[in-house]
Amino acid sequence: MENPESEWLDRAIDGDDDAFTQLVQAYQTPVYNLCYRMLGNAGDAEDAAQESFWRAWQYLKRYDRQRSFVTWLLSISAHYCIDQLRKRHLELVPLDVLPEEDAPDPGLSPEAASKLREEKQQMRKLLDNLGNHDRAAIIMRYWYDFSEVEIAQSLSLTVSAVKSRLHRARRELALAYDECYEAPTLAERRRYESPAF
Repeated sequence: MENPESEWLDRAIDGDDDAFTQLVQAYQTPVYNLCYRMLGNAGDAEDAAQESFWRAWQYLKRYDRQRSFVTWLLSISAHYCIDQLRKRHLELVPLDVLPEEDAPDPGLSPEAASKLREEKQQMRKLLDNLGNHDRAAIIMRYWYDFSEVEIAQSLSLTVSAVKSRLHRARRELALAYDECYEAPTLAERRRYESPAF
């Protein structure tokens, strides 16, 4: 049996609006989440997601079937979001809790859920300090599992430029993380490790 995405693509390329609607429904959540992570605002993310799908519809006949459709679609979204950030000259703002993906695990204790929420908030703050392309590369790599080649195609960069951006962004994130969470001193470790009687 043929993959439904492939069938939808064939029909959409031939101008079938209903088939393209199926593609929109299949990919609206990942497109919205990427836009939300890039722009940090639900309203802007909705607008960006709609614009991304509109652009995909406009350029669908140019889509290269050798490439993953979702990679192509998310690259349209990433470019649009980067352009919006450039136009507005905005610093990236802290992200609110995302629906679905960041909902607490009901099996976690309140303490574990609180710790997980704090870690996610800290990661968002750290991501806010990255440049637009570096942030896009990190999000594509670690949230969407894009390969370096797919990121290069999506952001119109060379693979070596993607490797460099990922390396630089990981280093910046690690340094910022270390500044936020300084390692305990030997005296502090002994105090916590010694039994309290």
